Amino acid sequence: MSADGNAGVAGRRGRLLVFLPLAVFAGLGAAFYWGLWNDDDRLPSPLVGKSIPEFELPPIEGRDDGLSSADLRGQVSIVNVWASWCVPCRVEMPLLMELAEDGSVPIYGINFKDDGDEALAFLAELGDPYTRIGADRSGRVAIDWGVYGLPETFVIDGKGRIAYKHVGPFDRTSLEEDILPVVRQLQAEVGS
Repeated sequence: MSADGNAGVAGRRGRLLVFLPLAVFAGLGAAFYWGLWNDDDRLPSPLVGKSIPEFELPPIEGRDDGLSSADLRGQVSIVNVWASWCVPCRVEMPLLMELAEDGSVPIYGINFKDDGDEALAFLAELGDPYTRIGADRSGRVAIDWGVYGLPETFVIDGKGRIAYKHVGPFDRTSLEEDILPVVRQLQAEVGS
C-alpha cells in the first residue's frame, strides 16, 4: 500500500475518532431524556403469579399475633413490608389507615429489621392498619419475598399467590389505579 493509501485510512480513522464521542454523548442524552419522561417506574418481580414463600414470623414485642404464610391463604389480602425507621413508610400510612377503616381487604404487615418498642411507638403515633404483624428481625423473609427496599406492598390472591407488587410508598393514585383494581378483580373471581 502506498503512503497516500495509509494516509487515507488514517484520515478515516481520525474522523471516526472525532465522531465517536459525539455518538456516545448523543446516546447518553437519548437515554437520559427517555428516563426523565418515562413514567413507568415499576420494578418487575419474578414472584408475581407464584406462591408466597413459606414463612412463620413471631409477633413484634407487645403484640400477640405473628404472621405466617398460612395466614395469607383463603382470602385476598394486602401485605405491607415496613419499618419504624423508614421515612417513606410514614408517607403511605394514612392511606393504609383509610384502607383498614374501609374494611374491604385485610392488611398484614411484615416489620423489617426493627426494634419492637420503636415499631409499637410508630403504630401508636400513626395508627395500626394491620390485622397481623410478623417481626422479620433477620430480614430473611423480606429477602425471600424479593423486597428491594421499604416500603413494599403486595396483593395476595386467595390461593396464596403474589398477584401484584408495588415498590416504594404508594400514593392515592397508585392505590386507586393500580392496587385496588387488582384486589377487586381477585375478590370478584373468588365470589364467582
